Amino acid sequence: MRNIVALGTAALLFLAGSTSSSTPRATAPGGAAPYKYRLRTVVLDAGHGGKDRGCVGVKAREADVALKIILELGRQIEENMPEVKVVYTRKTDVFVELADRAGIANKHNADLFISVHCNASAPAAIGTEVWTMGPHKTDANLSVAKRENAVILQEENYQERYSGFDPTSPQSHILFSLYQSAHMVNSLRFAQKVDRQFRTTVGRPSRGVKQAGFLVLWKSTMPSVLIESGFLTNRQEEQYLNDKAGQSYMASGIYRAFRDYKNELEATTGE
Repeated sequence: MRNIVALGTAALLFLAGSTSSSTPRATAPGGAAPYKYRLRTVVLDAGHGGKDRGCVGVKAREADVALKIILELGRQIEENMPEVKVVYTRKTDVFVELADRAGIANKHNADLFISVHCNASAPAAIGTEVWTMGPHKTDANLSVAKRENAVILQEENYQERYSGFDPTSPQSHILFSLYQSAHMVNSLRFAQKVDRQFRTTVGRPSRGVKQAGFLVLWKSTMPSVLIESGFLTNRQEEQYLNDKAGQSYMASGIYRAFRDYKNELEATTGE
């Protein structure tokens, strides 16, 4: 637990002095011409995979549904925005450790990290959720974070890799939530656009934009969101998410949010 407390302290210091190429600047160094920001790279992450199936419905597996949505989202970005580099954490049914997912984004100096998942709860639970890194304010938020973070139990040496973090301990999550992303504003900005698209153009029931301590978002050094596309434990939502048309609609909503987010950021910098 000492390592987790140290993480919280380090996070505050990180926030005080952190800068990133993904944060627009008004002017270039040395008083040169105005800096024109361009969103150049996005990393798309399909949750779970391989030995980690994620949550399951009657027929659908989270790992499979998330991958299909991510691949369709990537196809739409590549087709409509050839200037944007699309990087995938996985394109097949393989297991990728959480730290490696963020590591891929950091290695490519990504401007945005998008992770897609499916949810699980009581059979009546329904709707999308869009999450950013932040403090979980309710037991329900903590429960979602604990479920998604529990995947590290399948990784070797997870206690060493994640600084003593215990996904089964509420105390670990409470202290972990002290770690605030330096890119919180833009993470929330994109999350709100995704949620709006789901509600208005895709026509999905929404459970809103929320915050909690997700390990997959913790180590990413750029704006990042985790999207829960719906509940596989709800038979109606499972049928929607396991259908190619439903997956395409979901990907289209995320794509439109990405397009609007990119245009908005690029319009606010430079001339």
